[in-house]
Amino acid sequence: MAGIGFNSIPGNIVAPIISFEVNSGGQFENVSRLLLIGHKNAGAPAIILDNMPIRCNAVTEAIAYFGKGSMLAEMVIAARRNAPAQDIWVLPVPATGTAEVRSLTIGAVPADGGYGAIKIAGQWIDLTVSAGDTAATVATALAAVINAYQDPLTKSALPFTATVATNVVTLTARHAGEVYNTVDIYVPTVASGNIFATLITAAVVTAGVGAPNLAAGLAALGDDPFDWWASPFADATNMGRYQTALSDISGRWAWSRQVYGHVFVPKTDTTGNLTTFGLGYDTRHISVLPRLSSGGDETPPWVWVAAQAGRVVPWLSDGATGNVSRAQSGLVVEGVAAPRDRTRWLNAYADRNAFLVSGLSTYLVRSDGAVAIDKIVTMQRTDGAGNVDTTFRDVQKIGQLMYALRRFRARLQAEHGQKAVADDNPGNLAAISTPEDIRNTMAATYMEMPGVLENVQAFCRALIVQRNGDNPDRVDIYAPLDMVNPLDVIAANARIYSQYPASMAA
Repeated sequence: MAGIGFNSIPGNIVAPIISFEVNSGGQFENVSRLLLIGHKNAGAPAIILDNMPIRCNAVTEAIAYFGKGSMLAEMVIAARRNAPAQDIWVLPVPATGTAEVRSLTIGAVPADGGYGAIKIAGQWIDLTVSAGDTAATVATALAAVINAYQDPLTKSALPFTATVATNVVTLTARHAGEVYNTVDIYVPTVASGNIFATLITAAVVTAGVGAPNLAAGLAALGDDPFDWWASPFADATNMGRYQTALSDISGRWAWSRQVYGHVFVPKTDTTGNLTTFGLGYDTRHISVLPRLSSGGDETPPWVWVAAQAGRVVPWLSDGATGNVSRAQSGLVVEGVAAPRDRTRWLNAYADRNAFLVSGLSTYLVRSDGAVAIDKIVTMQRTDGAGNVDTTFRDVQKIGQLMYALRRFRARLQAEHGQKAVADDNPGNLAAISTPEDIRNTMAATYMEMPGVLENVQAFCRALIVQRNGDNPDRVDIYAPLDMVNPLDVIAANARIYSQYPASMAA
C-alpha cells in the first residue's frame, strides 16, 4: 500500500480535526518573451530607464514610452504586426557616436507647381506644390510634413527629424550610430508625374558613426526568462557581448543558470562579405538575417529584424502543438519591403544554399513582392573541434531545447522536489524517490511532447538514471533527446513514360 505524504500536516497531532492541505500537482506552461533591443528618443518619460527591460505590449504605449519614430517604437509596431499575442519586452540602450545627417536640396520649382512625392524609410511623403511656390516655400512645407508624419494605420513615423534653411531641408537621425546609414531615401517616378524626381537632390552631410555598448543592458536581464532577442546591432563588439551573455559555461545557457535565450540580428553587405562574416562565427546562440547591400532597402534594419523575429517567435515558443518543430518557409512577414533591385533578392537557390551553410539565414520574395521567411538558422557549423556538425543548425532546435528542458525540470520538481532518495522504497513512502521513480517521470514527460520529441521507445531504452558514485544525495541522468525535424526538402524522382510497360500496366 502506498504511503500518503503531507507537506504541512504533521504526523504527530492528536486533537480532533478534519483538515485538508492544498498543494499543486504541477501544470506546465511555457513562458516565452520577445525582447526588442534599441534606442528611445530624447525626452522619453523619466520612468523609462536605459539598460532596464520593461514590458510593452501595446503600440500606443510604445510610442508614449519611447517616442514617435524612435527605433524602439518602430520595432514594437513591426513585431506586434507579426505577433498579435506575443509577450513583448523592450530594452532601451543609450545611443553613442554621431547621428546621420542628410540634406534635401530643392531646385527650381515649376511655375505651374505639381505633385511631389518622396519615400523615406519606405514611407510615402506627399506634397502638393502650388503655382508660384518658391524653392524655400517647398522646403518649408516638406520639412513640416516630415516632422508631422505618422501613418494612420500602422502608427509608424520617420527615423529623421527635419529642419529647413532657405531651400535646403536637413534631416537628422533620431539616434546616433552607424546603423542609420542604411536608411533609404528614394524619389520615385509615378505615372501621374512627380516633380520631386528632378526637383530634389539628396545627399549625405554627415555619416552616422558608432554602436551602443549593450553590456549593461544585457547584464540587467539577470535570470529573467527572455528567450528571444531582436537587436539591430551586429558590430563585432556587440556580437561578442551576445556570446558572453548567452555562454554555455558562464552565461544564460550555463548549467547553473538555465535561463536560456537566442538573438536575431540583421546584416547588410555584399555576398562575399556576408559569407565571410557568417564563417567568422560558430555559435548556436545567434541568427543573422542578411540583406545584400547597394541600396534600395526601404525597411530599416531594426524593423527588418523585429518583424522577422515577431513572425517566427510564436511558433518557436509553441511546443505543446508542435509548431516549434515546423518548417517556416513561406511565412509572410508584414511591414517589411523587398529591395527595389530584384537582383538583390535572395531567391536564387545557389545563393540561399551558400548562405545557409555559412551560418546565414535566408528570405524569399513572392511574385506579389511580399517578403517571406525561407529558413532561419543559427551560426553553429561545427562541434567545436572543427568537425562539421549540423545538430544545432535549425533555429527550431533552440526552441525545442528551451521547451523540453523546462518541461523536464518542472515535472522533476513537481514529483521529486523536497524528497529523500533511496535505491528502493518497499514501504511506498511518499517522501522517498528512487532512481526508477525518476526514470519513470523522465519517460512519461518525454511521451507528453510528441510535437517536440520522437522515438519514445528508443529513448526509454537508452535512458539511464542512477545514483552518483561519490555523492549519495545526487542522481545522474543520461537523456538522449531525439528532436522532431522541420520538413525542408522533398525530393521526388519523376520518371516519364510514353506508355507504361506491360509489366507495370498489369
